[in-house]
Amino acid sequence: MSPSGLRRQIGQLATLGLPGHTVPAEFRALAREFGIGGVIFFSRNVAGPEQVAELAFDCRSLVPDTPLWVAVDQEGGRVARLRSPLTVWPPAAVVGRSGDEKLAARFAGALARELRSLGFTFDCAPVLDILTTANNPAIGDRAIAGDAATVGRLGAAMIRAIQREGIAACGKHFPGHGDTTVDSHQDLPVVEHGPDRLRAVEYAPFRDAMAADVAGIMVAHLLVPAFDDAKPASLSRRVVTGELREGLGFDGLIVTDDVFMKGCTARIPVATATVDAVAAGHDMVLLCEHEIE
Repeated sequence: MSPSGLRRQIGQLATLGLPGHTVPAEFRALAREFGIGGVIFFSRNVAGPEQVAELAFDCRSLVPDTPLWVAVDQEGGRVARLRSPLTVWPPAAVVGRSGDEKLAARFAGALARELRSLGFTFDCAPVLDILTTANNPAIGDRAIAGDAATVGRLGAAMIRAIQREGIAACGKHFPGHGDTTVDSHQDLPVVEHGPDRLRAVEYAPFRDAMAADVAGIMVAHLLVPAFDDAKPASLSRRVVTGELREGLGFDGLIVTDDVFMKGCTARIPVATATVDAVAAGHDMVLLCEHEIE
């Protein structure tokens, strides 16, 4: 394989954050040379509806011979990159309290239609973590509910609705960020549950998501000693390939949480973590410079 061919194969694994409201010349050149797999938007990229739509259109043409993902974290509540004058969506917990699958589907479908109208193709949602620790700083009202059955049932309804609108959904954060007291943006949380508990409880909403044909699943920066006491789940082949790909049989896109988060790179250099994430079995590595949830 030629060096340029190898660069483009590597580039397909990367989804990158942009610095501002337009595509800089150097970013455009990098995207063209490496054939990157996607671009992810944050609030720093949003000035208004027309500007966002124009930027999304520009991003889709960065790699002419290969369609790339135009992604965003649009959950509702505190994790919403698109805000007024676009729709201000409630957090998932509000939908969860209703227990109503039809309402969950209406909520997610309307959110996805707005994303599609702006040119997005990939939403890093819904959150499938079970809020079993009430003071969880990373998850909180981002979670649909505190029990696996409700999270799985309503999460699957949201996924189906999002994907009916032509947006790829990405359930998160495998193997489960709901029973933690540390925010993985700031440090590495430890999940002390054993394999039987994780597979019976935390994995349940992800199995429901797979039954709903979810396009992607995001892996969290969590230390899970039951499977790997040395590497975060996001960098562990035992978790990414062993548990998610082989154990659960997931055949869709496996996505990292942002590699720049301190839960990943406070102890490991970004370059090393990126290589480890690919070796663990990820199909998409998010390199977002600290801002992804």
